[in-house]
Amino acid sequence: MPQRALPPFAELLAQCTTSAVHLETRDVYAVDEEDQDLKAWRAGELAGTADRAAWWGAFHDSVADAVGRGVAVQRARVISTPATEYIRFEHACTPRNLAAGEDVRWLPRDQALGLLLPAHDYWLFDGQLVRWHHFAGDGTHLRDELDERTESTDRAGQAFAAVWERAVPHTAFVLD
Repeated sequence: MPQRALPPFAELLAQCTTSAVHLETRDVYAVDEEDQDLKAWRAGELAGTADRAAWWGAFHDSVADAVGRGVAVQRARVISTPATEYIRFEHACTPRNLAAGEDVRWLPRDQALGLLLPAHDYWLFDGQLVRWHHFAGDGTHLRDELDERTESTDRAGQAFAAVWERAVPHTAFVLD
């Protein structure tokens, strides 16, 4: 399939009218933008949600704007247990996602048995456009790819709905 030019995430989210859902299935991500926060978390110095100036950024603005327009922004994370260090860090940062208006749920991988999940993480915008994320084995982001095929959008929507139904809301989810 020919690859079309990738608009920035914020632009895709700004075009949403109903929903933006994100499925994450990896236990490790190597995201340069998170290095400072990861170091602060390891040192026990991660800024709390009350100190918005220390952590609020363009991503949070995009989510808050979308939620303000009535778009449901949901994220589901399928994780291995016991959790990796990165997942523990991600769990500690999730209140930031919630503060921006995202709804986040967690599903331990052993509770995902029987679900057919895609090989890649993705965002699904309004059930019509998938932004697939390609990662290397070490969690390094390689590229994204847009996909509007009905077969892909339908399957991505079904996979997300199945995970969402089983997953536990962040406020009730405790890492072991």
